[in-house]
Amino acid sequence: CLQVCNLLMSFLILSTNAGHENIVEVKQGKVSGINLSVKSGYVTAYLGIPYGEPPTGRLRFKKTEQRKPWHGVLKADKFGKSCFQNRENKFAEFPGTEMFLVNNEMSEDCLHLNVWVPPSKPKDAHVMVFIHGGGFESGTTSLDIYDGSVLAYAENVIVVSMNYRVGAFGFLALPGHKDAPGNAGLFDQRLALQWINENIAAFGGNPDRVTIFGHSAGAASVGFHLISPKSYPYYNRAIVQSGSGTSNWALNSEERAKRLALKLAEVLECPQTDDDAIITCLLNEDPKHLTEKQLLAKEPYALTQFLPIVDHDFLVDVPENVLGQSMKRTDILLGITKDDGNPFTLIGSTDFNIQTESSISSAELLERLKRFFPSAGDLGIQSILLQYKDWEDVNNGEKNRQAMELILRDYYFACPVKGFARYAVEHQNNVFFYEYDHRSSNDPWPEWMGALHGAELPMLFGKPFINKGRYTRSELLFSKRIMKLWANFARTGSPNVEAEDGFVWPQYSLKDEKYAVLKLNGSEVHQMLSMRNCQFWNFFFPSLLKLVK
Repeated sequence: CLQVCNLLMSFLILSTNAGHENIVEVKQGKVSGINLSVKSGYVTAYLGIPYGEPPTGRLRFKKTEQRKPWHGVLKADKFGKSCFQNRENKFAEFPGTEMFLVNNEMSEDCLHLNVWVPPSKPKDAHVMVFIHGGGFESGTTSLDIYDGSVLAYAENVIVVSMNYRVGAFGFLALPGHKDAPGNAGLFDQRLALQWINENIAAFGGNPDRVTIFGHSAGAASVGFHLISPKSYPYYNRAIVQSGSGTSNWALNSEERAKRLALKLAEVLECPQTDDDAIITCLLNEDPKHLTEKQLLAKEPYALTQFLPIVDHDFLVDVPENVLGQSMKRTDILLGITKDDGNPFTLIGSTDFNIQTESSISSAELLERLKRFFPSAGDLGIQSILLQYKDWEDVNNGEKNRQAMELILRDYYFACPVKGFARYAVEHQNNVFFYEYDHRSSNDPWPEWMGALHGAELPMLFGKPFINKGRYTRSELLFSKRIMKLWANFARTGSPNVEAEDGFVWPQYSLKDEKYAVLKLNGSEVHQMLSMRNCQFWNFFFPSLLKLVK
């Protein structure tokens, strides 16, 4: 049987009777929830509520519609099925990656959302809507790491999460074709946000007090909602964690989108006489088989595959062009982890070892850069080495590894997120920036990997309150502080309200670029994060590539 690992089995105890007080009526019908024990109290969870019609048949690669009404009372006591995705991973069965791999049955009927309501059903509560990451090719709300129970209870907010289509099902595109226009996964997210807007009052939430927050691809998604006007009515604040609308891994060109669609059709042995023949074949393909074959269509060393595109509907132009003109006027909290790039150094690695420092020779560093930047040319690669390599200790394998880690952190995360912050400030938005710097005491990854991609998630979702034996007392307090900062921002637009430790998080400005470094034993204020390196990536490197070409 499929492994189902969730908090409901370890700490949260399912109530055996969902009383009348747990039944709410939404636009589609009645829904019954379950009481879950949390700390010294409980929350009411409504799990697996369908918000969209199953995107099957001609809808496989395009927008779907809101779920049709149901009869009777819908029992929302377990997570819905996950959207189709691969579990294949070089480090499968290793806890550090297993925690992010799909853990329940998959189906095309996967458009479900979950609602966690604090005790004594609130009125006009603030709502925090989480969008999961996974490179737009994986992820599901049933993962332990995304359980919203503790956050809802601790901060008296309603927490919502949603599944959306990923991989080819969510982002395959043959630009211009009516049956595969692209961005189906983003439209799923918007449909969920619309559902929340129309129904959250039934749970005690205020539809005008909705904050969307996302991690990685979820953060990039939040960035896209910030520049897509039809999403604007459905939220009023945004939190962007380790990704952004300007992330260089988050958008495909029309050319690459079509190339990937044709490659998938090729590995599935579809006729390629024209786009109609390709789409007809892909629509008739068994979803499990299509999912498995996606791996064969992936380009070597590519960080991501099927992605959002400029479809002239959800995204009218590339984000930089849109951001140059407009974006939603709102409060934005955004940032990265100190070692965000570390997991991605493993792509294409043949010598990584959990037990060693996995040092990199100068020759291997050069080869890895060529894999990650195949179009940079020799001059482009040498410019990266000039910027990052320790030229006073060229044969130090540990320093070479650290250089690779910093290159990927800056290129994929720090500099794109800083670029997005710059646009946000230019549009007179209130912006707060952070660098998260804490490695959990029970992190299964090697200690040298530090505060890697997703390191803030256990603290944000209150895991120390659930698995107390796996965390220190200091981490329990740190988790409480992180939840407070995020929820304060959702409530007021500033993380500083009710700050318990006297720490004042400054607003981000282009003058001094002050940001908070969130650490276990006291946060700090720094400024000008990776300033020289981001000048390199955001301005020098693109100009150099243009000259080379």
